[in-house]
Amino acid sequence: MKVLITDKINEIAGQIIGDAAEAVFLPTMPEDELCKVIAEYDAIMIRSQTKITKKIIEAGKNLKIIGRAGVGVDNVDIEAATNNGIIVVNSPDGNTTAAAEHTIAMMLAMSRNIPQAAKTTKEGLWERSKYTGCEVFGKTLGIIGFGKIGQHVAKVAIALGMKVIVSDPYTSKEAVEKIGAEYIESLDNFWQKCDYITIHTPKTRETMYLINKNTLNRMKKGVRIINCARGGIIDEEALKEAIESGQVKSAAIDVFENEPNIAQSPLVACQGNVLLTPHLGASTSEAQLNVAIDVAEQIKEVLTGGSAHAAVNIPALKPEKLEPVKDYMKLAEYLGEFGIQITKGNLKSLEITVNGALSEHDVSPLEIALIKGAFSVLGEGVNYVNAPIIAKNKGINILTAKSKAACNYLGSITLKIITDNDENIIQAALINEDSPRFVQINSYKTSIKPAKHILLVPHENKPSMIAKVATVLGGNNHNITRMEVVQKSGKIDNESIMIINTDDAVLQEVLDQIEEIDGVRNPKCININI
Repeated sequence: MKVLITDKINEIAGQIIGDAAEAVFLPTMPEDELCKVIAEYDAIMIRSQTKITKKIIEAGKNLKIIGRAGVGVDNVDIEAATNNGIIVVNSPDGNTTAAAEHTIAMMLAMSRNIPQAAKTTKEGLWERSKYTGCEVFGKTLGIIGFGKIGQHVAKVAIALGMKVIVSDPYTSKEAVEKIGAEYIESLDNFWQKCDYITIHTPKTRETMYLINKNTLNRMKKGVRIINCARGGIIDEEALKEAIESGQVKSAAIDVFENEPNIAQSPLVACQGNVLLTPHLGASTSEAQLNVAIDVAEQIKEVLTGGSAHAAVNIPALKPEKLEPVKDYMKLAEYLGEFGIQITKGNLKSLEITVNGALSEHDVSPLEIALIKGAFSVLGEGVNYVNAPIIAKNKGINILTAKSKAACNYLGSITLKIITDNDENIIQAALINEDSPRFVQINSYKTSIKPAKHILLVPHENKPSMIAKVATVLGGNNHNITRMEVVQKSGKIDNESIMIINTDDAVLQEVLDQIEEIDGVRNPKCININI
């Protein structure tokens, strides 16, 4: 067996893999060149430079595993790999320490004006009073995202004498308080409390432009912001304006929306205290060594008949299980995404019921797909392999049942989501082989095709309601592509729901405008990864 190692990965990877296969180091190659040689190899190990496309995967007739020495796998066509039975693995924990340390370094360097002072001192100037800094001791650090990196940052910040508050809907108050921090359930109560804010969450539909003009204006005047997570979580133009106006005292940014085209960032031209670094969060020799060892060991394990501990797809599911239910896999995932977004509170259980022809098969793949969809709001790292583990670790009860009751569809999946203060029932079905639909939302019977953006507007039945909602959407440049109005089934009352598809996501500030319409109750924008 042979393993191709490229993208300047540490040589220790070859030593580890060499116990199971021949390790071949080659320089980074473009797609066409890699296609010419990939058929010789049983595995390939890459960093971020090489893009493993569908074309490369199909040319890799002997490929059994693709190893990404790092966290992100956006440069690998996961779907194509899965369809070809190829395991994709990464190293989700290899850069935890490096990223956390860089965050702390950025915070301290920003607070003490170290880059500017170093520059002028090397120029022969002595501008001691000009660069008077700020102590972090006694200040409040707000952490958004409490994964492993966020937790590490919190522990160091507490050791520095900072007060730490945390906002993360996917962690518990107990877990935050265990390390000595304070849990803030809602971001509405978070912004004004912070002297510093650091972000440690993936870039998802929910976190895209989380820091924007509106949220910046809600922060304490003179706040300092650090982002070593992902570009695109901060609206860079809005941050530039906030720095230049004095609303934000300073910012330390390691990641950008358009990398590596840093010249496109408004922050480059910012006339204020802003510290910029070129995505150095994981750039330590130790981190690069750790990810090389981790992924090399997984490749060795798989090639010798074992299993990978950080697989990001589902080739381990047997084809005989997938085949009878494969047409429902995406539908189940969409159902999980939809349901979790209309539900409030701390998740307690997911109750799944399958009906129709589906009840005759093993539906464990559908359970995994639905759980993945439900937790996909966590973003990067949530996949078919680890979604059930995430649910288990969070103490979520998963109950799956089969119903023999008559069904109007080829097959249907009903999801009941229970939290500590809410309960919702959503049903999805295949009308025919290629027509997935959401057919029930609590008391509403409907037929909604899953789409990227679905706006739900519960409202009273009275004149001009549709026109008023459409006016708000149009006034905010949202194009309506489809719309239906549904009354509660089996009930005669004065309540209906508008179900609207739009070209793009409807932001909270627009939802707030819609909710101001007399008779509208709690509108929501559901975003599905289609």
